[in-house]
Amino acid sequence: MTIKNTFTLLLALLLAMQLQAQKYSNEFLSIGVGARAQGMGNAVIAGVNDVTAGVWNPAGLANLELSSGLQLGAMHSEWFGGVGKFDYLGIVFPISQGRRRLGLSLIRFGIDEIPNTLSLYESDGTINFDNLREFSAADYAFLISYAQKINTQKADWSVGGNIKVVHRTIGPFATSWGFGLDLSTQYSINKWQFGLVAKDITTTFNAWSFNFTDEEKEVLELTNNEVPINSVEITNPQVLLGFAYRFEFGRSHLRPELNWIITTDGQRNTLLSANPFSLDPALGLEYQYRGVLSLRAGTSQFQREKDFDGEESLTFRPSVGLGLQLGNLVIDYAFTDLGSQENTFSHVISAMLTIKPSKE
Repeated sequence: MTIKNTFTLLLALLLAMQLQAQKYSNEFLSIGVGARAQGMGNAVIAGVNDVTAGVWNPAGLANLELSSGLQLGAMHSEWFGGVGKFDYLGIVFPISQGRRRLGLSLIRFGIDEIPNTLSLYESDGTINFDNLREFSAADYAFLISYAQKINTQKADWSVGGNIKVVHRTIGPFATSWGFGLDLSTQYSINKWQFGLVAKDITTTFNAWSFNFTDEEKEVLELTNNEVPINSVEITNPQVLLGFAYRFEFGRSHLRPELNWIITTDGQRNTLLSANPFSLDPALGLEYQYRGVLSLRAGTSQFQREKDFDGEESLTFRPSVGLGLQLGNLVIDYAFTDLGSQENTFSHVISAMLTIKPSKE
């Protein structure tokens, strides 16, 4: 088989995986934004109260302090030695005298500079590397978040939601658009914090369209591969539950948090696995010293894996991190295993800037 045919076959397999593996549809949105969350094993549903809440739990946006004003957030991380790149930008600002918040989030996960060898050959069969072109396979998400406080006398209660637009591309060969809706709440009383997120409650969809030339279609047929047709990929709803408790030590505090991720798309390789519901826990711990320095640790993605001898073992994704607040600027760092079975540890860096309104 020529390089040209091999490339087209691999491309067809990639597209088929995108469509058939609907159990993990739009899974890039579960990676998590912000080094603070990554350092805590993504266990932040109950206590997140900064700009990244627009992705984790939009109700948390309402728990920003009234004096915080506008807040900006950004993150960059790389997977597998820089092959994959994950980026995030977010902004949140108060409306209606600060009792309500509106947030915007942009996420991109992509693999760039993929060589397209379809144009490598000349018409006479010779190879011309000047014809080599590159393309990207990327997933984008744009979220519009809204949150507000609910009046209570004994506890803090907030509600929120997301409208999200998902755009995915595989070079010039395939593209999709999708839309979804999330609803969430946060509730705190005394030193306890609770969070609930219902993701993709409308069953988020991605409508795929394909653009193959007649020559590419011919190669697919000659290699006994089906030519992909326009189709719809479905993302089933998920429910995320979070519980946290705050231990205070003067001006410092320690806050452990437990999250449960409940999926509804069939049996998964999780700690508690069943059909159609599977449960996956995430544990996080944060110690904050005088509101300046934070130390974090967490674990998530518990899975049962078998080795070559058929013996089963429990694996998980560990993570550690720290944060430093310098006035209105917060810089967070995390060191986490993005794919535990390959030992692909990665560095994650994020920053948040708060722009407070001027006092008259």
